[in-house]
Amino acid sequence: MLHKKIIVLLFMGAGLLLTSFIKSQPSKDNKVDDAFSSKYSENVLNGMVVLELFTSQGCSSCPPADDLLQEVKIKYPENVFVLSYHVDYWNYIGWTDPFSNKEFTEKQSSYNRKFGYRGNYTPELVVNGKEHLVGSNRGKVINAINKYSAVKSENQFIVQNLKRGIDKVNFDYNIVGNTSGKTARAVLVLNERTTQVKRGENRQRTLVNSNIVVAEKSMKIEDNSLVGAINIPSIVKNKEELILMLLIENRNGDIIGAVNAVI
Repeated sequence: MLHKKIIVLLFMGAGLLLTSFIKSQPSKDNKVDDAFSSKYSENVLNGMVVLELFTSQGCSSCPPADDLLQEVKIKYPENVFVLSYHVDYWNYIGWTDPFSNKEFTEKQSSYNRKFGYRGNYTPELVVNGKEHLVGSNRGKVINAINKYSAVKSENQFIVQNLKRGIDKVNFDYNIVGNTSGKTARAVLVLNERTTQVKRGENRQRTLVNSNIVVAEKSMKIEDNSLVGAINIPSIVKNKEELILMLLIENRNGDIIGAVNAVI
């Protein structure tokens, strides 16, 4: 009788293991909804995840990464912060990316020196300032979101005042948590723009770019407050939706706090 019970228990255990294995397999058609549907992703949304994509309209391998980042933004509106930095080193091919900025190329170089990686590449995705990966690699992007969502943010923001004027955005935030030795970044993001690309690797394509960084400035944190303004560049058209993002970084350049607001 005992022997029979042991056999039954073994079969039950094997069945549970098989069920667990089947549920953990990735979707065959690799759809975003399926890929983001694991219980780990759904239940762990405490930590913030800042995704900085280095991209270009002149790079043929960048549109898939641009699209994936937009999908991520929609799926995780509460804790994933998405930024697209358009670099300038693809402009020589024949198409000048209107959002490209030499400072963003230098920013990418600074990150790669930190990571011990030689040279820049697109599409490169930097996660919380701590690691980098290919921005179109869906599986790695999902894993990174899961990983950092499980880490509680060191600092949080409380808005006191936020106002968009004709040529600048004024803001006033209180910061919760220890800010010793930390700095902040104010980032102005254009929500979306459609471009007809006429030359370069993406010639004759219509590209929809989103989360485009159009301005950025470093700031000091004083008395656990962040008060200041950031100019709206002329590339932004009237009534285009902008997003203000504030980030806190430690001495190593790791991002440990973030907030955003549509303005």
